Amino acid sequence: MQDNLRLKTDDDLPLRDEVFNTLRQAILTGELKPGERLMEIHLANRLGVSRTPVREAIRMLELEGLVTMIPRRGAEVAQITEQSLKDVLEVRRCLDALCAELACDRISAEQLSQLHDACGAFEKAVQTGDAKDIAQKDVQLHDIILEATGNRRLMQIVNNLAEQMYRYRFEYIKDYTMHGRLIEEHRQLYTAIRDKDKETARNTAMLHIDNQMTSIARQLNLDRALK
Repeated sequence: MQDNLRLKTDDDLPLRDEVFNTLRQAILTGELKPGERLMEIHLANRLGVSRTPVREAIRMLELEGLVTMIPRRGAEVAQITEQSLKDVLEVRRCLDALCAELACDRISAEQLSQLHDACGAFEKAVQTGDAKDIAQKDVQLHDIILEATGNRRLMQIVNNLAEQMYRYRFEYIKDYTMHGRLIEEHRQLYTAIRDKDKETARNTAMLHIDNQMTSIARQLNLDRALK
């Protein structure tokens, strides 16, 4: 368990949900690592709460697929497997391609300007080397494209995948050798949407995900080789 784990409080939320959000963020950003045991009493002591909200939060995390219950061991952070990676990114690949195509037709002048600025904000974040900030700026950029589709059902589907996607995105962003490619792909995506070039926008969106899948799978293989 990480020493910097602190309860993220919100007066509008029940304590169970505060614990849930704190643990979920820690898992998504890698503060709580894949395979790490989640012992209720230790988490409760660290967060300054009773075991009950911790137990309830762990159950909620299990439903999201972020926690696995292991016989005779209890709860642990779910592993990032190649199969789970493939399952999520295959779906996201298709959805992002559709978002890019629809944005070519539907993006407003204001949204296009926001997308241009988001590309610049991402590049500045890359220069800081702060993985959390880079991930946040990446999410904001793609959210503009999603919003530009104007398709509420599509937004709902993409947002349902958002938490799982963030976990993989964060792993990808920790691969600093890929930052230059990410910047170039964002620029290509912006240009294609600006020019209403659906084919290039779709292909760039799919390549964006393909490169992410390849990078993370490579990291998983390296991790296995070291064990």
